[in-house]
Amino acid sequence: MNEDRKIEELFKNLQGSFDTEEPGVGHEERFLQKLSNSNGVVRLKPKKNNWWRPLSIAASIILLFAVGASLYTTGRPSIDEQVAKISPEVSQTQFYFANLIDGQIKELVDQSTPETKKLVDDTLLQLNKLEKNYKKLEQDLIDGGNSKLILSAMITNFQTRIDLLQEVMDKIENIKTFKNYDDENITI
Repeated sequence: MNEDRKIEELFKNLQGSFDTEEPGVGHEERFLQKLSNSNGVVRLKPKKNNWWRPLSIAASIILLFAVGASLYTTGRPSIDEQVAKISPEVSQTQFYFANLIDGQIKELVDQSTPETKKLVDDTLLQLNKLEKNYKKLEQDLIDGGNSKLILSAMITNFQTRIDLLQEVMDKIENIKTFKNYDDENITI
Protein backbone atom coordinates (compact mmCIF):
# COMPACT_ATOMS: atom_id res chain seq x y z
CA MET A 1 0.00 0.00 0.00
CA ASN A 2 2.85 2.27 0.81
CA GLU A 3 4.13 1.96 -2.74
CA ASP A 4 0.71 2.83 -4.19
CA ARG A 5 0.70 6.03 -2.19
CA LYS A 6 4.13 6.97 -3.43
CA ILE A 7 3.04 6.50 -7.03
CA GLU A 8 -0.11 8.57 -6.49
CA GLU A 9 1.97 11.36 -4.88
CA LEU A 10 4.40 11.24 -7.76
CA PHE A 11 1.61 11.70 -10.29
CA LYS A 12 0.03 14.51 -8.26
CA ASN A 13 3.35 16.34 -8.13
CA LEU A 14 3.91 15.88 -11.88
CA GLN A 15 0.39 16.88 -12.87
CA GLY A 16 0.45 19.69 -15.45
CA SER A 17 4.05 19.07 -16.40
CA PHE A 18 3.36 16.28 -18.92
CA ASP A 19 3.99 17.12 -22.58
CA THR A 20 0.65 16.44 -24.34
CA GLU A 21 1.35 18.37 -27.53
CA GLU A 22 1.93 16.65 -30.87
CA PRO A 23 5.42 16.89 -32.34
CA GLY A 24 5.99 19.51 -35.03
CA VAL A 25 5.90 18.89 -38.75
CA GLY A 26 8.93 16.92 -39.94
CA HIS A 27 9.66 15.52 -36.48
CA GLU A 28 9.81 11.94 -37.73
CA GLU A 29 12.28 12.84 -40.51
CA ARG A 30 14.51 14.77 -38.08
CA PHE A 31 14.40 11.88 -35.62
CA LEU A 32 15.29 9.33 -38.33
CA GLN A 33 18.11 11.60 -39.52
CA LYS A 34 19.57 11.72 -36.00
CA LEU A 35 19.29 7.96 -35.75
CA SER A 36 21.04 7.41 -39.06
CA ASN A 37 23.90 9.70 -37.99
CA SER A 38 24.60 7.54 -34.97
CA ASN A 39 26.77 4.43 -35.42
CA GLY A 40 25.25 1.01 -36.06
CA VAL A 41 21.69 2.18 -36.61
CA VAL A 42 19.85 1.11 -39.76
CA ARG A 43 17.41 3.55 -41.29
CA LEU A 44 13.87 2.27 -41.68
CA LYS A 45 12.29 2.51 -45.14
CA PRO A 46 9.09 4.53 -45.35
CA LYS A 47 5.93 2.51 -45.84
CA LYS A 48 4.86 2.22 -49.49
CA ASN A 49 1.34 2.91 -50.64
CA ASN A 50 -0.48 -0.32 -51.37
CA TRP A 51 -2.74 0.34 -54.35
CA TRP A 52 -3.58 -3.31 -54.87
CA ARG A 53 -6.00 -3.42 -51.97
CA PRO A 54 -8.39 -0.66 -53.16
CA LEU A 55 -8.11 -1.95 -56.72
CA SER A 56 -8.98 -5.49 -55.66
CA ILE A 57 -12.00 -4.20 -53.76
CA ALA A 58 -13.16 -2.22 -56.81
CA ALA A 59 -12.63 -5.25 -59.06
CA SER A 60 -14.67 -7.40 -56.70
CA ILE A 61 -17.54 -4.92 -56.74
CA ILE A 62 -17.48 -4.75 -60.55
CA LEU A 63 -17.47 -8.55 -60.73
CA LEU A 64 -20.49 -8.73 -58.42
CA PHE A 65 -22.39 -6.23 -60.59
CA ALA A 66 -21.52 -8.19 -63.74
CA VAL A 67 -22.72 -11.47 -62.25
CA GLY A 68 -25.91 -9.81 -61.01
CA ALA A 69 -26.59 -8.25 -64.41
CA SER A 70 -26.05 -11.54 -66.21
CA LEU A 71 -28.41 -13.33 -63.82
CA TYR A 72 -31.00 -10.61 -64.36
CA THR A 73 -30.84 -10.78 -68.16
CA THR A 74 -30.75 -14.58 -68.39
CA GLY A 75 -33.85 -14.83 -66.26
CA ARG A 76 -35.95 -13.05 -68.89
CA PRO A 77 -37.10 -14.91 -71.99
CA SER A 78 -36.15 -13.37 -75.31
CA ILE A 79 -38.71 -11.75 -77.61
CA ASP A 80 -38.65 -14.82 -79.87
CA GLU A 81 -39.32 -17.10 -76.88
CA GLN A 82 -42.20 -14.89 -75.76
CA VAL A 83 -43.71 -14.89 -79.26
CA ALA A 84 -43.32 -18.69 -79.44
CA LYS A 85 -45.16 -18.98 -76.13
CA ILE A 86 -48.04 -16.83 -77.45
CA SER A 87 -48.24 -18.57 -80.82
CA PRO A 88 -46.03 -21.57 -81.63
CA GLU A 89 -47.18 -21.48 -85.27
CA VAL A 90 -45.73 -17.98 -85.67
CA SER A 91 -42.37 -19.20 -84.43
CA GLN A 92 -42.31 -22.02 -87.00
CA THR A 93 -43.49 -19.71 -89.79
CA GLN A 94 -40.92 -17.12 -88.80
CA PHE A 95 -38.15 -19.72 -88.94
CA TYR A 96 -39.22 -20.85 -92.41
CA PHE A 97 -39.63 -17.36 -93.87
CA ALA A 98 -36.46 -16.04 -92.23
CA ASN A 99 -34.38 -18.84 -93.77
CA LEU A 100 -36.00 -18.29 -97.18
CA ILE A 101 -35.39 -14.53 -97.02
CA ASP A 102 -31.79 -14.96 -95.82
CA GLY A 103 -31.08 -17.27 -98.75
CA GLN A 104 -32.55 -14.78 -101.22
CA ILE A 105 -30.58 -11.90 -99.67
CA LYS A 106 -27.34 -13.86 -100.08
CA GLU A 107 -28.23 -14.58 -103.69
CA LEU A 108 -29.08 -10.91 -104.24
CA VAL A 109 -25.75 -9.76 -102.81
CA ASP A 110 -23.91 -12.35 -104.93
CA GLN A 111 -25.68 -11.04 -108.07
CA SER A 112 -24.64 -7.46 -107.35
CA THR A 113 -22.65 -5.78 -110.13
CA PRO A 114 -21.65 -2.15 -110.68
CA GLU A 115 -24.79 -1.72 -112.82
CA THR A 116 -27.08 -3.14 -110.11
CA LYS A 117 -25.30 -1.86 -106.99
CA LYS A 118 -27.72 1.03 -106.38
CA LEU A 119 -30.72 -1.27 -106.84
CA VAL A 120 -29.27 -3.84 -104.42
CA ASP A 121 -28.40 -1.16 -101.84
CA ASP A 122 -31.90 0.34 -102.01
CA THR A 123 -33.41 -3.12 -101.65
CA LEU A 124 -31.30 -3.90 -98.58
CA LEU A 125 -32.37 -0.58 -97.07
CA GLN A 126 -36.05 -1.41 -97.66
CA LEU A 127 -35.56 -4.89 -96.19
CA ASN A 128 -33.98 -3.33 -93.10
CA LYS A 129 -37.02 -1.06 -92.66
CA LEU A 130 -39.35 -4.04 -93.04
CA GLU A 131 -37.31 -5.97 -90.45
CA LYS A 132 -37.61 -3.08 -87.96
CA ASN A 133 -41.34 -2.99 -88.63
CA TYR A 134 -41.53 -6.73 -87.95
CA LYS A 135 -39.69 -6.32 -84.62
CA LYS A 136 -42.23 -3.66 -83.64
CA LEU A 137 -45.05 -6.04 -84.53
CA GLU A 138 -43.46 -8.72 -82.34
CA GLN A 139 -43.31 -6.30 -79.43
CA ASP A 140 -46.95 -5.29 -80.00
CA LEU A 141 -47.93 -8.97 -79.92
CA ILE A 142 -46.07 -9.46 -76.62
CA ASP A 143 -47.64 -6.32 -75.16
CA GLY A 144 -51.06 -7.87 -75.73
CA GLY A 145 -52.42 -6.20 -78.83
CA ASN A 146 -55.03 -7.71 -81.15
CA SER A 147 -53.22 -10.98 -81.82
CA LYS A 148 -55.10 -11.96 -85.02
CA LEU A 149 -54.51 -8.59 -86.62
CA ILE A 150 -50.86 -8.48 -85.56
CA LEU A 151 -50.21 -12.06 -86.74
CA SER A 152 -51.73 -11.19 -90.10
CA ALA A 153 -49.50 -8.10 -90.34
CA MET A 154 -46.44 -10.21 -89.47
CA ILE A 155 -47.20 -12.69 -92.27
CA THR A 156 -47.85 -9.82 -94.68
CA ASN A 157 -44.48 -8.34 -93.70
CA PHE A 158 -42.73 -11.60 -94.61
CA GLN A 159 -44.65 -11.85 -97.90
CA THR A 160 -43.75 -8.26 -98.74
CA ARG A 161 -40.06 -8.98 -98.18
CA ILE A 162 -40.20 -12.11 -100.34
CA ASP A 163 -42.09 -10.29 -103.12
CA LEU A 164 -39.59 -7.40 -102.99
CA LEU A 165 -36.65 -9.77 -103.26
CA GLN A 166 -38.24 -11.67 -106.15
CA GLU A 167 -39.04 -8.45 -108.00
CA VAL A 168 -35.48 -7.17 -107.58
CA MET A 169 -34.02 -10.50 -108.71
CA ASP A 170 -36.20 -10.29 -111.84
CA LYS A 171 -34.97 -6.74 -112.51
CA ILE A 172 -31.35 -7.85 -112.07
CA GLU A 173 -31.92 -10.68 -114.57
CA ASN A 174 -33.44 -8.16 -117.02
CA ILE A 175 -30.43 -5.86 -116.58
CA LYS A 176 -28.05 -8.76 -117.21
CA THR A 177 -30.00 -9.86 -120.29
CA PHE A 178 -30.08 -6.32 -121.66
CA LYS A 179 -26.33 -5.93 -121.01
CA ASN A 180 -25.55 -9.23 -122.74
CA TYR A 181 -27.75 -8.23 -125.68
CA ASP A 182 -25.92 -4.90 -126.00
CA ASP A 183 -22.55 -6.62 -125.75
CA GLU A 184 -23.47 -8.99 -128.60
CA ASN A 185 -24.50 -6.11 -130.90
CA ILE A 186 -21.26 -4.16 -130.44
CA THR A 187 -18.95 -4.60 -133.41
CA ILE A 188 -15.28 -4.05 -133.22
